[in-house]
Amino acid sequence: MEATVEQKLRSLYNLQLIDTTIDKIQNVRGELPMEVSDLEDEIAGLHTRIDNLKSEADGVKKAIDESKAAIKEANNLIAKYEAQQTNVKNNREFLALTKEVEMQKLEIMISEKKIKEYQGQTEEKKQQLEHTKQHLDDRKKDLDVKKDELHNIVKETEKEEKALHKERDKASKIIDERLRNAYNRVRTSVKNRLAVVTIDRDSCAGCFSKIPPQRQLDIRQRKKIIVCENCGRIIIDNELADETRASLDELISVFAK
Repeated sequence: MEATVEQKLRSLYNLQLIDTTIDKIQNVRGELPMEVSDLEDEIAGLHTRIDNLKSEADGVKKAIDESKAAIKEANNLIAKYEAQQTNVKNNREFLALTKEVEMQKLEIMISEKKIKEYQGQTEEKKQQLEHTKQHLDDRKKDLDVKKDELHNIVKETEKEEKALHKERDKASKIIDERLRNAYNRVRTSVKNRLAVVTIDRDSCAGCFSKIPPQRQLDIRQRKKIIVCENCGRIIIDNELADETRASLDELISVFAK
């Protein structure tokens, strides 16, 4: 059986009251959910940076080992060439071996210079890693604090919020899809998020545009859905609003005890 216009209006305003109450609950949490999310993203980024720094440090260590191996190889070749110089048959062979010895000594100098540079990079990576780890520890502590704050706030309102969402589902079922879409469209387009309002001093309580007496009478009769011609909000009479608000207040008071 299809709901009457009055039932739809009552459900629409009930939905509005519930959504407004949920908004207030969520506003208490403020920026905490976003702060927690941002901290989690930052911590994930710091873990990635630590992994990258470790990988870079391993690469520098490998380069140092390779340079040390090159020095060892060069020293072996020098010893080999110097030994061969004692058995040369002519001056040309001696000079050729001398040139090879000089090239290996140059290779040693280049490798030693590289090692110093790599050691400097190693120290820099070490400091960066320590700094990043400390920063990570600090952000983890911040996250724990924020999570505790958020958990405590959610815990305080969890029972009430669940009940409100349950009531919201009930109210939504009475309203047809077209009305729900209209309600959601208006609610998301206005600053105060009020899609259903009352009459206030002969005006729309949403945008304060004057409502003609005949239109006010139509609103009080509850025989059709009437929207403000200026802002598009659905308008209901104050008596219906008071009755609906009283029912919801009674429900909330049960969970406030």
